[in-house]
Amino acid sequence: MKIYKINLTLYLTLAILIAGCSSENYKKTIVSVRGEDFYINGKPTLEDVTWKGINMEGLIPNSRMVQGIFDDLNPETVSRWTYPDTDLWDPERNTEEFVAAMDEWYNHGLLAFTINLQGGSPEGYSRHQPWINNSYTEKGELRPDFMRRLDKILKKSDELGMITILGLFYFGQDENLGDEAAVKNAVSNVVNWVLDKEYENVVIEIANECDNGAYQQEIIQKPRIPELINLAKSISKNGKRLLIGTSFNGNRIPSDEVVKVSDFVLIHGNGVHEPARIIEMVDQTRALPSYRPMPIVFNEDDHYDFDKDMNNMIAAFSSHASWGFFDFRREGESFEEGYQSVPVDWGINSERKKAFFNSLKEITRK
Repeated sequence: MKIYKINLTLYLTLAILIAGCSSENYKKTIVSVRGEDFYINGKPTLEDVTWKGINMEGLIPNSRMVQGIFDDLNPETVSRWTYPDTDLWDPERNTEEFVAAMDEWYNHGLLAFTINLQGGSPEGYSRHQPWINNSYTEKGELRPDFMRRLDKILKKSDELGMITILGLFYFGQDENLGDEAAVKNAVSNVVNWVLDKEYENVVIEIANECDNGAYQQEIIQKPRIPELINLAKSISKNGKRLLIGTSFNGNRIPSDEVVKVSDFVLIHGNGVHEPARIIEMVDQTRALPSYRPMPIVFNEDDHYDFDKDMNNMIAAFSSHASWGFFDFRREGESFEEGYQSVPVDWGINSERKKAFFNSLKEITRK
């Protein structure tokens, strides 16, 4: 019998390499920006794709899916979100159904989605928000159950090759953080969590619509939010940091101070009824003194008209800006409608959802 000598150092090195490449540790999707374009794994998104003369390369068609880890910590309001088939609310079901729907979204051409650690109004639009959908404790620590659900979504988006626009704050919920120190703590904790998990397909939206006047925490408001952008940018691990931005109210241009410190620009198309205004908003953003070549992304717009030759989505794409679908359930509509209204049907099962995704599939296919 032959006896083979094994080099112990070589054996241990191979074992470490194999462990490092396990499915648990391996990350597939790396997002970066070059000029006005998004890249995934070193290649521009939608490489070589054109549609009716529009260059789609470098864009990220996206959708507002902010309720993927939703839960209501207020026992007095949680009964509002019960599923029609069970008369119960179930946050785990919500996330599992989100993850199960992602393949279909991706197969229709969706490359990115926005999710938020404080969600969005589960009624679509709300002045008063008594519910508590909050991934943070009062001191800005991360709640493990919320982050566990987020991890499931990020893992799936990484596997598919999708970009996650991760929002940190939403008005109506920011007051659940105790003070300014808690806000800063929340920013640091989230960014460190993403970096520690080694997700490289995540970009950060510090706050949804920082200029709408509804935030209680002063540091999240438009004049001071550059402080939080810079805080998030200052955090790195192994020489890597996340791309950071923040969004502005519908039909508004971001401030020069915010653009100056951002890695990409987020604007909203809500309130924009004419596609020509979408083009104008992009032009005005590019004309800002602090603007340098960087991606411009509409990650919220509740205007559709997908059966028309021109609509807000096409207008954005024609200006080389990405565009995001925002759909909520209108009063009296069925469970299938809306991606922001809780409980959510995450499938493509309503006429509005089908119209968007079918249009997107036509535009993005080679």
